Amino acid sequence: MAEAERIIGTPEVGEDGAQPESAAPKGRRRIVALLVVALLAYLVDLGSKMLVVAKLEHQPSIQVIGDLLKFDAIRNPGAAFGFGEAFTIIFTCIAATVIVVIVRLARKLYSLPWAIALGLLLGGALGNLTDRIFRSPGVFRGAVVDFIAPAHFAVFNLADSAIVCGGILIVLLSFKGLDPDGTVHKD
Repeated sequence: MAEAERIIGTPEVGEDGAQPESAAPKGRRRIVALLVVALLAYLVDLGSKMLVVAKLEHQPSIQVIGDLLKFDAIRNPGAAFGFGEAFTIIFTCIAATVIVVIVRLARKLYSLPWAIALGLLLGGALGNLTDRIFRSPGVFRGAVVDFIAPAHFAVFNLADSAIVCGGILIVLLSFKGLDPDGTVHKD
């Protein structure tokens, strides 16, 4: 148990239940990691969407791996698989809520794996929220730019990929018993 705590960075707790001053810099480093991952995910998503809009929109799709994978620019006002096209404002509110929850949770973050997972979620949510705010048909009603089109599956973008990868990582961390505050528990 002590080895696992050393690896994942469990915060030390004093007799009064407070964390010593040495835990604060470690927590700040985890927040920095979260922000760096979020920024990278956001910038890669934003850059890919700018490239797709400039070069691929209104053009024939590009076959990447035969019929298995192609790049095809579409505007999606709904969620995955085109569900909920009339509820763009709700998806905008959900993304904004996710961002607020992650920012609030970051204060208690002492686990690098959780920082990475939450950074992926934050970057992906920001990427899709940016589309919903700034793309046509208007503020809070904008359609998300999707372009990765696997055969027999929904068309998605890199923000969606970051969200899914972050979600999978959170599930794995939860199954391993690792909490965002760095503690390990056994159920």
